[in-house]
Amino acid sequence: MVLYFQVKVSSQVTQRFSGDRFPVKVQQSVDATDEYRKGTRRRGEELERAIRTATLEELAAVGYQGLTMERVANRARTSKTVLYRRWPGRAELVMDACKVGGLSNVDVPDTGSLRSDVIALLRQVSDTMDTPFGGIMRGLLAEMTRDPELGRLIRERVHKVGPTSIHAVLERAVERGEVDRAVLGSRRATVATDLLRNHFLLFGTPVGDDVIIEIVDDVYLPLVLRSSGE
Repeated sequence: MVLYFQVKVSSQVTQRFSGDRFPVKVQQSVDATDEYRKGTRRRGEELERAIRTATLEELAAVGYQGLTMERVANRARTSKTVLYRRWPGRAELVMDACKVGGLSNVDVPDTGSLRSDVIALLRQVSDTMDTPFGGIMRGLLAEMTRDPELGRLIRERVHKVGPTSIHAVLERAVERGEVDRAVLGSRRATVATDLLRNHFLLFGTPVGDDVIIEIVDDVYLPLVLRSSGE
């Protein structure tokens, strides 16, 4: 016996499907409705956590270019309306998901010397790059030139993480007398994290420890350390 179901789609056109299986999008919509009817609808932080997780999964699956609010809503088993109540667009949603997902979490080292602090910091950043989150961020950085709003948010919320951390390391080095305070406001301050990011974009991961040591010893320290004659 063949069963027929009439389902209204977003284009306001009624379509008829036959058989014992719904199309994927329709099935997800039915599941969400069932969830609501059973009184198990998620709210608050639980719902937002599910949406952020779905966002990261979509980024890993289709990249930023293929990600849509509808796809995220379907994966999270909620509605686009719910997403738009919390985030004005996909760029804001993606940045929030990445932040909460730990993409921008870096502990500032305090080993007692600038060299070991910077090496420890770069190793942390490198370890984060060598995860699924790192792959997501690499894709987002590639999309910056095509999406001005995404580019703005990355510069404001993610790109500053490296500079903020390296400045904290440099502040301690200034207090120890290793670095002149003028370095803090110069382009020299972020050269180490900039070079690491550029290597990551060009060559991917893992970033070898030899690369980190070369960045620190051959480039960064000669730029920022006080000379012995000062």
